[in-house]
Amino acid sequence: MPVVYRPAREHELERAEQLVVQSINDLTQRHGFGKMASLRPAHFQQFSLRDDPEGLWIAEDNGEILGFAFSWVCGDLWFLAELFVAPGQQGRGIGNELLARTLAHAGKNKAAHKALITFAFNTVSQGLYIQHGLLPRLPLSFFKVSRDVLQARLQDSEIRHASLEATDLQHLSDIDAHALGISREKHHRYLMSDAGMKGFLLRSGDERIGYVYVNPDGHIGPLAVTRRDAMGQAFQAALKLAAEQGAAQVTAFIPGTSDAALKAAIDHGMRITFPMLLMSSNDFGDWNCYLPRNPGFM
Repeated sequence: MPVVYRPAREHELERAEQLVVQSINDLTQRHGFGKMASLRPAHFQQFSLRDDPEGLWIAEDNGEILGFAFSWVCGDLWFLAELFVAPGQQGRGIGNELLARTLAHAGKNKAAHKALITFAFNTVSQGLYIQHGLLPRLPLSFFKVSRDVLQARLQDSEIRHASLEATDLQHLSDIDAHALGISREKHHRYLMSDAGMKGFLLRSGDERIGYVYVNPDGHIGPLAVTRRDAMGQAFQAALKLAAEQGAAQVTAFIPGTSDAALKAAIDHGMRITFPMLLMSSNDFGDWNCYLPRNPGFM
């Protein structure tokens, strides 16, 4: 039977994420990095489907999911969060067909900027994205450190923090507008609804200079600041907050242009585990002021 391409349904998203994990681990193992992905609940995908169902697509053959694509839009930014084809199904044009449908999502929303984050060693996908006008722009690295090593190196930060409240949404939107050029209010609402996620507003004196989220696994992100010169101290404060979660390790995604965050990471014993790459239709945002959460959320 021919492959059918259609909008995803909510009850299929957990199964689609199984395909995503399988595809990622197949890719990372073939490149010598071992298994990188583990299956997690499809909460963000479910949230995004309810918010904008035209951004999620399934490729199937006789009831079997062969590919999955997921994009979201905030303001004039379209972001391709996931595009994966099942191992053994590459070379059939499935990725091209799914990408065409998600790019139509960008066109319908009149997105001025299109972007995604992919593995730096995934050269086949990069070639596909380049054909569609998304060019390599920015290296990003996934950093990791054991909690014991981190705690031995932690220093006090001049940054103060307070737990995020719903009344802070306008402040968060203002910070994102500076760092990324868009508001991500709906995504803050999503993060703040997650009982396991902890969000903090960051202050220097009386000035609100940024925010950060940390999860129970010790992962930092997203983190945004309003001034480049605040990133080093803000990331140092984030490391301390992440260590307080009690997880065995602390992790973060750091852009290659963020000198202050990179220096703080190395000074605190963090090491690169794998490289990634931001691709986009044009430059946007100030990546000295923003650390992504992960390749799907940005």
